[in-house]
Amino acid sequence: MNKAFVKESDQEDDDDLPQAQALPAGTKNYMTPGGYERLRGELTHLMNVERPSVVQVVSWAASNGDRSENGDYLYGKKRLREIDRRMRFLTKRLDIAEVVDPAAQPNRDQVFFGATVLYSDKAGTEHSVTIVGVDEAEPLAGKISWISPVARALIKAKEGDTVVLRTPGGIEELDILEVRYPE
Repeated sequence: MNKAFVKESDQEDDDDLPQAQALPAGTKNYMTPGGYERLRGELTHLMNVERPSVVQVVSWAASNGDRSENGDYLYGKKRLREIDRRMRFLTKRLDIAEVVDPAAQPNRDQVFFGATVLYSDKAGTEHSVTIVGVDEAEPLAGKISWISPVARALIKAKEGDTVVLRTPGGIEELDILEVRYPE
């Protein structure tokens, strides 16, 4: 099939995956040790397990002859591009990563990277969030990126402080109830 009819990109800069949040210019890619190991584990799995198995399927499918209508071949090639793109992304992120161990934080009464913060909003609802790296953020699990508006409002505050969070809906005050770090 002619490439003119295929909706694919030949560019190598497809590394911005939908789940990836861009880092602000001039900042470091801070990560917890656990987050760093998780990304390294994913990269290792892609390199040593998933990619070789897909290459094997593509090789087998290519040996079957006509590639233009060979579903295994076409899907395999697409999957290889996805794997390679993710591997490039992970490699770049891990290369610029700066691992920060929250357990080594000397100022345990103040909110910094890696802290778990219990706070209440003006309605009295309590929320618990852990401030983690951009690639580790899972808002539904209570892990927020250090560049998120809530984390930026909480950083450098202490237990008992009230911080101001600017939202599209207006200004909200958050009361910090507890600051914890892993042991």
